Amino acid sequence: MDINLLVKITQRAWSMNILALMHEGTAGRQATLLAKTGAGRTAFAQSLHHLIELKLVERNPGHGHPLRPEYRLTELGKYIAERANNISHIETDSSDKTLLRRAWTLPILAISTQPIHFGGLKNQLLPITDRALSQSLKQLEACRWIQRDVDISQRPARSLYQAQGTGSEIAQLISA
Repeated sequence: MDINLLVKITQRAWSMNILALMHEGTAGRQATLLAKTGAGRTAFAQSLHHLIELKLVERNPGHGHPLRPEYRLTELGKYIAERANNISHIETDSSDKTLLRRAWTLPILAISTQPIHFGGLKNQLLPITDRALSQSLKQLEACRWIQRDVDISQRPARSLYQAQGTGSEIAQLISA
């Protein structure tokens, strides 16, 4: 999956959940999807409209009421929704599930399949700030999805990051 598209998708917390539910066959009505995600109305609506702007979801012509439209996946949406569904079925703690909704978790894991330096991560995730990347890496390291090794062969010593365990599984599902 293109990393820039993944960054755009994950800008909204519930985007991947919505795609996964639609892939599983949940009716594409806003009320049904809202109930299944457990999201707040505003956050859910922003995520759904974001997916429409990215052309991953579209209104289903001829279905639904004008005030209660029905949505369906586009061809590109079907491709990404399959990966989102696979990620949603990975066994994790409930506290780790919320980490999947954070903006930078999936892009960082997708890039860190091989050992990579902080600067390399930042260059590939261009709009990310140093602070956002640092905090995301700390959270991923705390739940053991990323391993941090210090490369002391260089001066100054530099940290190398690589997905491990569940983080590695998620990274493989994204890049599959």
